[in-house]
Amino acid sequence: LFGVTTLDVVRASRFVSEVKKVPTEKANITVIGGHSGVTIVPLLSQSGYSFTEDEVKALTHRIQFGGDEVVKAKNGTGSATLSMAFAGARFTNSLLEATVGGKKGVVEPTFEGVEFFATNVELGAEGVEKIHPVGNVNQYEQGLIDAAIPELKGNIAKGKKFINGA
Repeated sequence: LFGVTTLDVVRASRFVSEVKKVPTEKANITVIGGHSGVTIVPLLSQSGYSFTEDEVKALTHRIQFGGDEVVKAKNGTGSATLSMAFAGARFTNSLLEATVGGKKGVVEPTFEGVEFFATNVELGAEGVEKIHPVGNVNQYEQGLIDAAIPELKGNIAKGKKFINGA
């Protein structure tokens, strides 16, 4: 299962590009975990950029709750439709570049190992070619992961219960 968390990667790249004043396509941010609030874990330490502690905390919160900003801006009457469309287009483009175009090194987040816990995978002509490990994380990010897992498990249980009609 993959593509769900692409929106979080798009948001993270955008927000970091604003802070670092670089083009969005130069701000490649790994986002792992789930797709709701604290389950969204941006790995800013792996970005190649340096951040102050305040920037890390502010960016992390904004990445985790960016969708709430949009809903609030629309007075509760909508969501981030343009961002969702862009994320869907980006994901589809990645799939096509790798499978049809034969491009190497196309990386997108997916759920692997832990049920519904996203990490990066490399796509190729035959689909998933490589599952990237989470890699080194700092103490702050490890705390985010530790907080995300029980929340994600609760979200999964709630989703399964809903699907099963209970």
